[in-house]
Amino acid sequence: MIKGVWRELILEMYPEADLRDPADEVTLAEVEKHLVLPLPFELASLLQETDGVTNEYGDEVVWGARRLVEDNLAMRREPDYLELYAPFDEMIFFGDSDMGPQFAYVHTDYGPGIVVWDHESDRRRLVVVSLRDYLARCLIQGNSWFR
Repeated sequence: MIKGVWRELILEMYPEADLRDPADEVTLAEVEKHLVLPLPFELASLLQETDGVTNEYGDEVVWGARRLVEDNLAMRREPDYLELYAPFDEMIFFGDSDMGPQFAYVHTDYGPGIVVWDHESDRRRLVVVSLRDYLARCLIQGNSWFR
């Protein structure tokens, strides 16, 4: 994508969105280093334009780089999570809903996809295949689009 396209797209879909200053290349390299996974291209390009996306209610539709690292590592290391849930090592959580579920990139047989994870059941269900589609659904359709 051409620089600025994510910001333009988000503000076109949801003018009330809070967009932060961009994350730099060093920060994104640190995310990959800590998570031991490459960032999906579309997520990295969005973070280079805005280090997170928040709706008018304060829901972090896309987390900033710092939260990406902190939350993913916490989920992978939490002793109770290790006992209760299937491993998260091949997932990159990057956003959530005020309804509880969180969203993560996973690699499928067809390439990367975005799943919704339900912490109550540990169910992981593919909901969209692109960040653009994820943003459109979150920002236009609201918080229960994934049900």
